[in-house]
Amino acid sequence: MRHFLAALAVIFGASPLFADVEQINWADLIDQSVQSYADPFRDLTHNQIAGLRQVVKLSSELEEVNPPENAAATLAEVKKTLSDEGVDADWLISQRWIVADRRKLAREAGNPAKDGVIIKLGGFVIPAPAAEDGTPMAYLVPERGMCSHVPPPPPNQMVRLRVANGWMATRIYEPVVVTGQIHIQQSNERMMVVDGFVSMQATFSMDVSDVQTFDQPSVRRSFAVEHSGARNDGTTRLPDRLRRNGHSPIEKR
Repeated sequence: MRHFLAALAVIFGASPLFADVEQINWADLIDQSVQSYADPFRDLTHNQIAGLRQVVKLSSELEEVNPPENAAATLAEVKKTLSDEGVDADWLISQRWIVADRRKLAREAGNPAKDGVIIKLGGFVIPAPAAEDGTPMAYLVPERGMCSHVPPPPPNQMVRLRVANGWMATRIYEPVVVTGQIHIQQSNERMMVVDGFVSMQATFSMDVSDVQTFDQPSVRRSFAVEHSGARNDGTTRLPDRLRRNGHSPIEKR
């Protein structure tokens, strides 16, 4: 992304109309003060996570009036297997909602220093239903590929665009650079994306005053190469998105 933004400065140059614009990248939108926290689930193996889920399930079954036969023995066996691997099942289970809340805050919290600032940001646009007053709406995301089967980026890596200059997104994932005033304003809209409905949860909204598109093939190819396999500080990798999708590390709340 930083190479892409540097290229933009050369391609488009400085505009007197936007002399006070702050050119930012996606990492600038994240509230870094809440990104560091203890996550004891992060380094667990798939089998260990499965074992913890089994502990939760068996513990719940033992609270029933007629628990399944051998549930207690199976529970003790699973806990011993985890303990032999250095995993304290009871303690980890007691931490699951604490960790889930910390993950939620980390992916939703926006950088307060950018609230109300006029910025320029490049990304890929996803058309959205128009506002009630007919104003074109869209979302800006840091990479392509989101659909009903691929989780969206974290909310603090999604910007809901309100476009007031007459421009309208006509195709999904068109590379653009938008300029306007950005705000920390939570929103959640369920809409069709590619092949199914997706909850578009965004931490930011933006009143867009200018949109720059990539009509030149050479510029578009450069943008595509720069963003192919893009990673947003680790937060947009599919495994990370699945782990940070708002649920408990063990079970849904």
